[in-house]
Amino acid sequence: MITDITRRQFLGYSLMAGAGLALVPGCAVNPVTGENQLMMISREDEISIDKQQAPHQFSADYGVVQDNALNGYIDSTGRAIAANTHRREMPYSFQGVNATYINAYAFPGGTIAVTRGILLKLQNEAELGALLGHELGHVNARHSAERISKQNLSSLLVQGISAAINSRNSQMGALAEKLGMLGQGALLSYYSRENERQADSLGNQYLVTSGYSTNGFVGLMKILNDLHQGSSSSVSLLFSTHPMSDERYEMAVENSRGRYQASRNLPVYRDRYMDMTAGLRAKRSAIEAMQDGDAFLQQKKYEDAKAALERAVRLYDTDYTARLMLAKCMLAMGNASMAGRYADEAVTLYSEEPQAYQVAGLAQLKLENYEKAYSRFTRNAQLLPGNPGIVFFRGYALDRMGRPKAAAPLYKEYLGMVQQGENAQYAYNRLKTWGFL
Repeated sequence: MITDITRRQFLGYSLMAGAGLALVPGCAVNPVTGENQLMMISREDEISIDKQQAPHQFSADYGVVQDNALNGYIDSTGRAIAANTHRREMPYSFQGVNATYINAYAFPGGTIAVTRGILLKLQNEAELGALLGHELGHVNARHSAERISKQNLSSLLVQGISAAINSRNSQMGALAEKLGMLGQGALLSYYSRENERQADSLGNQYLVTSGYSTNGFVGLMKILNDLHQGSSSSVSLLFSTHPMSDERYEMAVENSRGRYQASRNLPVYRDRYMDMTAGLRAKRSAIEAMQDGDAFLQQKKYEDAKAALERAVRLYDTDYTARLMLAKCMLAMGNASMAGRYADEAVTLYSEEPQAYQVAGLAQLKLENYEKAYSRFTRNAQLLPGNPGIVFFRGYALDRMGRPKAAAPLYKEYLGMVQQGENAQYAYNRLKTWGFL
């Protein structure tokens, strides 16, 4: 029987085994405060973690937006602000991702992403700059690195870093767990209120130093504060990773009247933002339908999710995310045939994004089309190496095709990554039956 790989197993592998952290305790000078802080990982470790984690999170968020002009605009805006930070030497990159929930996030090596959901909430370039500046604040203050350093490293090695994330993000990842996939936000850092205050302070500073009005930061904080007053599921991940409070908005207003008052007449570039996001805003209704579908999926209201996602497809026929979300909904409902159809359509719409191949492979396993399942999983592994679940499923497909000699190395590889759970037990038993152990 095929079972799911847990996020704990995946994260423990991807962060610890993949990144190869330096486990030597020590102190480092914080680039922002100039003070010594406990730091067990180096700049090179931060970049390595980033390279290991970010591609998996991007794929969980349905890949980088396919609007090259919009993505270039986000990147150029971010780079202009990054030039005025404390760690200008970091290999920064700024991307828009196709996810429809409302959030922005940073990995410790300088990879920063914003979702389509939050881009629709912003009203000008200064607010975008404020958002990117805030995430740059987390990177520059080394918040993720500090958090990892303060944890018990022996525990990390045994359990992986996902334990806290797993417990806080169980609702967001419910469907992903069911399908044996990586859930929304599973690899993201969870910041403290003190981290958020410091990132706000740095973000506002970086924004103004880069020639934008501080009103951009006030506008961003008002958007976030207003969202915080509501109860939309599309913002639940945002506020679990970035704690919000009235104090943050009030501080932005206070700074605009005091420390940054002289910048209030600087530009916010509303017209430029509206021009560059016009294509995205034209798809607002479809994206909102996807947000509804996502909320229903989390609640396991699959018929309602199906209706919302079908509406999204009608509104935006060429959207990769809508097709793939509908495929996952069909798979959760037990309709593997329709899941395979929608996943294959998603592959056609965005052939270089790995997640559709995984969903297509899972659908084909359910349909017992093992050769096609193996082909889909193999393409996923080529595009996005490092997911132990894909290693297992490739082995399982070969196993079911009656090819034990080809399946055995994959089962062994999987057991080198994951030693517990039903899949690990299955792989071990097959290897033992075949005489490879």
